[in-house]
Amino acid sequence: MSKKVAVVTGSNKGIGYAIVRGLCKQFDGDVYLTARNEELGKQAVKILNSEGLSPKFHQLDITDQASIDRLRDFLKTTYGGLDGLVNNAGMAYKQASTAPFSEQAEVTIKTNYFGTLTVCEALFPLLRPHARVVNVSSMSSSSAIKKCSKEIRAKFANPKLTIDDLTRLINEFVQAAKNGNHESKGYANSAYGMSKVGVSALTEIQHRQLSADPREDILVNACCPGYVDTDMTSHKGHKTIDQGAETPLYLALLPPGTKSPAGNFVSERKVKNWSG
Repeated sequence: MSKKVAVVTGSNKGIGYAIVRGLCKQFDGDVYLTARNEELGKQAVKILNSEGLSPKFHQLDITDQASIDRLRDFLKTTYGGLDGLVNNAGMAYKQASTAPFSEQAEVTIKTNYFGTLTVCEALFPLLRPHARVVNVSSMSSSSAIKKCSKEIRAKFANPKLTIDDLTRLINEFVQAAKNGNHESKGYANSAYGMSKVGVSALTEIQHRQLSADPREDILVNACCPGYVDTDMTSHKGHKTIDQGAETPLYLALLPPGTKSPAGNFVSERKVKNWSG
């Protein structure tokens, strides 16, 4: 059997970096730290090497199809499959940002929702039986959905929602943000929150699809790492990056045959109802 392999997106710093560190200690196989910037990624690998850990590096920009395809082809050629995927890469505008909301909505959704979706579409065919997928979402998906109208909430919570339906909803939000009427259309006034609504809802759909897949025991879950001291939170978070990595690592390392969590939203290692 070929060697096991796990990939963490957006992992040269912050929570992703801590997830790589944890996987290097606990995952039985090769662990890939990825970053848009090759130099920063290789620097992060060197620091982990100095701790006696041996992650490998591959360039990945989740908003660049060619970059995603290169990673896919490399994994296919080198390993013949994939055993762990942590979709951690994401972005958020600062609260003090003066960028218009229309721009914030488009750019945030492009990375957090469409970037994650595109990575999954490229790499899911490589998943081997017993593979684990973790989509790093946020409790902000829960607060954002609560600020949506009943009609919009019902659409996101529809148990028959498809990826095409979800993408249509997300695109409608971006278009409404550009038109300046997203709130009157029933969407929350949070670009980041709505992007993570997309990730949390996507996870449930992926779970349904993978449950019907002939490859056995592939689990996908979403999680909230908590309020972590990172660049993204302007270092206001109270958790360390290693504390933020705890729940993603728990999900990435779920033992074979685990029945729950499966297709869930998990915070502090507990299943939560993000859309209720």
